[in-house]
Amino acid sequence: MSTTVDVPESSNVAKGKAIAVARPGGWKKGLAIMDFILRLGGIAASLGAAATMGTSDQTLPFFTQFFQFEASYDSFTTFQFFVITMALVAGYLVLSLPFSVVAIIRPHAPGPRLFLIILDTVFLTLATASGASAAAIVYLAHNGNQDSNWLAICNQFGDFCAQTSGAVVASFVAVVILVLLVIMSALALRRH
Repeated sequence: MSTTVDVPESSNVAKGKAIAVARPGGWKKGLAIMDFILRLGGIAASLGAAATMGTSDQTLPFFTQFFQFEASYDSFTTFQFFVITMALVAGYLVLSLPFSVVAIIRPHAPGPRLFLIILDTVFLTLATASGASAAAIVYLAHNGNQDSNWLAICNQFGDFCAQTSGAVVASFVAVVILVLLVIMSALALRRH
């Protein structure tokens, strides 16, 4: 079945000029491409946070070389949780890249989007929990707590505190990226 359309002589089609036709679902494909790019950024942020925290270590000599004070991420269970969780988030984001590619190729398929939005929400929760708990410990390291007689250690362990603070900031960048991924997947799943 063919359809004929009357084209006025003054139109661009009659003059031989091409007109860009909007493809249905083009904005969904654009969202899928942005989803892929954000996932790459999330991998960098979460891997950077895990690596920075995992390599944070500083030793201060005290009187002699045999008696030293050490600050390391593995001295704090919260920081261990942070490193493990951010490594898991980075691993998930790497494994989610093929599903993001499927969403680019088939922008109208709801299956990959639904799968991604559910897992993105789970890993968003993990990243937020680990980032917030590490931020609380970093805050205590910087300011201490007068009521509990916890002293601020960042005056002595400046490099350690700088690295852990940078790792917390990188984790919150990953959290923001995961929030954007959830919002974009929700928009792509809309029927209108």
